[in-house]
Amino acid sequence: MTSLADRGRLGKAARKRVPRSAHARWVPSVDRPDPVGVLQRQGRDRLTELLPVRYGRMAASPFAFLRGAAAVMAADLASQPNSGLTVQLCGDAHLLNFGVYASPERSLVFGLNDFDETFPGPFEWDVKRLAASVMVAGRENGFPEDRVRAAALAAVAAYRTSMHRLARLGELAVWYEHADAESVLSIARSARRRRRVASTLTRARRRTSLQALGKLTETVDGQPRIIHDPPLLEPAGAPDTASLRKIFSDYRSTLAEERRVLLDRYRFVDAARKVVGVGSVGTRCFIVLLAGRDHADPLFLQIKQATRSVLEEHLPGGPYIHPGQRVVAGQRLLQASGDIFLGWTTGPQGRAFYWRQLRDMKGSADIAGITVSGLREYAGLCGATLARAHARSGDRVAIAAYLGAADVFDHAVADFARNYAEQSAADHTALGAAITAGVVPAAPGV
Repeated sequence: MTSLADRGRLGKAARKRVPRSAHARWVPSVDRPDPVGVLQRQGRDRLTELLPVRYGRMAASPFAFLRGAAAVMAADLASQPNSGLTVQLCGDAHLLNFGVYASPERSLVFGLNDFDETFPGPFEWDVKRLAASVMVAGRENGFPEDRVRAAALAAVAAYRTSMHRLARLGELAVWYEHADAESVLSIARSARRRRRVASTLTRARRRTSLQALGKLTETVDGQPRIIHDPPLLEPAGAPDTASLRKIFSDYRSTLAEERRVLLDRYRFVDAARKVVGVGSVGTRCFIVLLAGRDHADPLFLQIKQATRSVLEEHLPGGPYIHPGQRVVAGQRLLQASGDIFLGWTTGPQGRAFYWRQLRDMKGSADIAGITVSGLREYAGLCGATLARAHARSGDRVAIAAYLGAADVFDHAVADFARNYAEQSAADHTALGAAITAGVVPAAPGV
């Protein structure tokens, strides 16, 4: 086993390859791919009729563009030198991919909640994407530039200080680390913000399959049926429904034995195709309604297509061939508490999918309505949470040694975030111009 001293030396040696101050640099390479072209290539294996929804959602604002442009930023990060200190990356660690969700014990916890792009890679890629998202969100909200940079700085500082704390803990202590709802509430310094956070937590607790039953279904001939709301929610149709029933048993086999027993107590009722997110629009996504004891005992599962991570073409190969297994394994590594129905399967035409609960007390921050002080507090919470996730898979001692006790890395990444926010704004403008020119179709407001 490598000693703690050797692990620390490994981290400090990485500074010689890439000094911490070097992370401030963002200069587009001369052969930087056209961002609109990157998005179009992503769309080749997506549902053509849904691509206008994706482009329309991304064009809505600079922050919406950043959310959907993980592939663009992955290519940009890959063009820069990296530390070589590998963790299981989220791959898309922007502000809205953190939030609260239910643990198996039915308590609310806070953590990363999107893993479509998860892949092993240099730890700073996630940190830079988080900081850039803080910068873009703050600017979009019209906050003063110095306060926005301070919020981005808070995210990175919280990551660094949390990694140092985790480096001093034992393995099981790190593995069980998590943030519960009370710790989320404690970051709010003013009474007004505490009330807003408490309201968010209350709404999250209500987001269950039973609530979804009332919102997403109607009664037809005495049976619940998923409503028709095109293009966002449409009946799956006979072929897709048959395919979902067929692959259900394969998905079941990826669950732990006791969870298979629980799943077997539910029966298949209905299925529909559902449009989700921003960057994911156009991938094949379905929801399935299951019934347990009776129709008042529902379980909604989401079946989402898993494709190659946007990071894969820029990094050495990962341990999983199946994209659905990659997503599931990455989520299990990064989350301290996970969805008990998380699993994967292969669908028609060899496409990979993963399964999870559609609503399990999930909730996220209202970034559009957040105050500048609230943004700083929330950015710090996300930074600390990201450190906990990375510490579960990477060498936290080496990363802490690389980061150091001073705030050199913090300021460098905050400067990167400011510079990259400018790049992302220019890319957002380029998408708008492509839409206006008819190069890409867009359906605004959907």
